[in-house]
Amino acid sequence: MSGAATANGGAASSERATNPWLIAIVVSLATFMEVLDTTIANVALRYISGGLAVSSDEASWVVTTYLVSNAIVLVASSYFAERFGRRRFYLLCLATFTIASILCGLSWNLETLLIFRMIQGFAGGGMVPTSQAILADAFPPAKRGQAFALFGVAVVVAPVIGPTLGGYLSDNLSWHWCFLINGPVGVFAFILVYALLNETPKTKQMREEFRRKGVRFDIVGFLLVATFLGSLELTLDRGQTDDWFGSNFIILTATICLLSFLLAIPWVLTKANPIIDGWLLGTRQFGSCFIVMMAVGAILIATTQFIPEVVQQNYGYTATWAGLALSPGGLVTMVMMFVAGRVNSLIQPKYLIAIGAAIIAASMWQLTRLYPGLNFSFFVWSRLYIGLGLPLIFIPITSASYFGLRPEQTNQASAMINAARNIGGSIGVCIASNVLAHREQWHQSRLVEHITPSSPAYHDALQTMTRYFAEKGATMADAKAQATAWVGQQVQTQASFLAYIDVFHVLMLIVLCAIPLALILSNVDLKEDGGGGMH
Repeated sequence: MSGAATANGGAASSERATNPWLIAIVVSLATFMEVLDTTIANVALRYISGGLAVSSDEASWVVTTYLVSNAIVLVASSYFAERFGRRRFYLLCLATFTIASILCGLSWNLETLLIFRMIQGFAGGGMVPTSQAILADAFPPAKRGQAFALFGVAVVVAPVIGPTLGGYLSDNLSWHWCFLINGPVGVFAFILVYALLNETPKTKQMREEFRRKGVRFDIVGFLLVATFLGSLELTLDRGQTDDWFGSNFIILTATICLLSFLLAIPWVLTKANPIIDGWLLGTRQFGSCFIVMMAVGAILIATTQFIPEVVQQNYGYTATWAGLALSPGGLVTMVMMFVAGRVNSLIQPKYLIAIGAAIIAASMWQLTRLYPGLNFSFFVWSRLYIGLGLPLIFIPITSASYFGLRPEQTNQASAMINAARNIGGSIGVCIASNVLAHREQWHQSRLVEHITPSSPAYHDALQTMTRYFAEKGATMADAKAQATAWVGQQVQTQASFLAYIDVFHVLMLIVLCAIPLALILSNVDLKEDGGGGMH
């Protein structure tokens, strides 16, 4: 925003009114706050359920409404940023997000919380792509990697810190503070953005040209794409809870999703000024970046949800300790973001992405070694390896997605690449949830087959535990009943471990798919423009 992109994708330094690094810090702070809210409420759901006297299923809509509203507004953010100016649009989104966050913390029942959470999602959905577009135009291609490193800290580290911070606030204060904490941070960020982010004559001229062209908001395209994304989020997020196609609600949302998708394709490909540029997805460069970013979102969000889940359910960790298992990985990610930003202009992005994907795949393979005796350090190290690999994918793929684009395509690319991360995250959690549920049932059925009176192992275990409970003071009848219950509990525990192992196997396969996609990206002439051209 401090400088508009030139024809070759660079930024004109003479037009910068403010140090671009100050702008990068400010917009990254606001982005961090917005992305944090995608995961901070996850660990607080049981507190929200108890505090508002609702079921856990009803409380889970706090997460769903945010994801759906966030996805819907992403596609419209590029138009509003061009029509009203990025600075105005960004400040409006930031102010609305801050006010909605405070209202979420002050909610007096579930209905008001969901309404304010939806408003929060709408505002937040416009902040992230606008932040990314601001950085893309404020820095020349040679320095975009370093700028996106700071942006990446917000986008990748925030979901990791979310469960830790949410768990601590919920355990020690109340769930209200998971939202109220955005108040002072949002006000501070608003003041800084208002003071530092200025439109230059060049960006003002581009905005006036956009208005003179008389480009109207593509309401039909918006409704089609927003309906597709919203119903997709609903189907993926609620599918496992509502028993998929055994639920009329899921059948309805899936049907709407399919119909809106089929209708949206010809519209965005033939409309003169569509809400999204569908042809971008058909290019080898941007299309590959879009799919790889979906894989990044799947790994980032799925591991952030399921690692705390497994340590809480199977190892007895509190929400705070579950979050602490992720925190060292977040610190490594912060450091690696800047390392990746530095080497992004020295090594071809496609090779960095392949290396990062291989590292994450190795960390997923390590997590398949789950067993009951694991200690805290095992999960810390597993997350550290993920923290090493994610920046090597995120920075290059974010930079590569802008290569070869015209200045007027920057906002579109930002919105679509962020939508890819959100959609990928939802798909990753959906796949992992289904694998966990179905494989746990399958493993339990297989294990139960071995619990028969004719099994020597079962007979020995039952006798050993019967004696153990009898020695603790139980009558022989009670001891035998307790021993039988203990065996059943062990079967469930083992089935759970085996199901989580299957989940991490699947996530490993997802990230391995990113390697061939990365290798088909175009080579970048690093010497010529520091990463801004292709050949």
